[in-house]
Amino acid sequence: MNINTRQALAIERTSDGLRAFFGKIYNYMAGSLVLSALSAYISTKEPLLNLLYKISDGKLTFSVLGWLIVVAPFLLILMIQSAANQLNPAKTTMLFWIFSVLMGLSMGSIFLTYTTASIFQTFLITAASFIGLSIWGNITKRDLSGLGAFLFMGLIGIILASVVNIFITSSMISFVVSVLGVFIFAGLIVYDTNRLKQMYASVSVEQRDVLAVTGALSLYLNFINLFQFLLSFGGDRR
Repeated sequence: MNINTRQALAIERTSDGLRAFFGKIYNYMAGSLVLSALSAYISTKEPLLNLLYKISDGKLTFSVLGWLIVVAPFLLILMIQSAANQLNPAKTTMLFWIFSVLMGLSMGSIFLTYTTASIFQTFLITAASFIGLSIWGNITKRDLSGLGAFLFMGLIGIILASVVNIFITSSMISFVVSVLGVFIFAGLIVYDTNRLKQMYASVSVEQRDVLAVTGALSLYLNFINLFQFLLSFGGDRR
């Protein structure tokens, strides 16, 4: 077997392994989105509806339990990301499924705020956008390392603007944040897909199973945020 043949076989094995790796990521993502959607829908039905929400000054707000559910997914994210090197694939996967359920419970209010048709249409738009953006991130030959810092600064900016807008409630700021949020999380889908592709070759075989879960978590968060910003930007309210 000559050198060119061995190189061709090595490239083919790498390509097959990479496809299997991203297949795991997308399967985890699909499962987590289904779990989150079911959890979100169930949270709007009694008895969970009465446990998670309350009427305050004529407005629907989270109860104490509801706020705990809202905070819990972020704590799990920190746990998964900080202990990723110590967690085995089974534990990481279990935490990921728990996170997906809690995230869904925290998002149930969208079914109370927007029409079902609007939610479904926005989800399809988000899914189609995600597929295209993720494919681009996977096949592009461009160096996207500089894009991460730029997108992170943009993310910090919209978080700060959102916090400020809680107090001043400006519809213009909400509109600008939603538009910027769409572009930032669209960019993060491309960037994170490309980052995972680069990381695949630099980690051991054992680490790839954990990386598939944490990678699915990153892309899931990008998908959910893109969906929410698109929904707030163009969704039909009840």
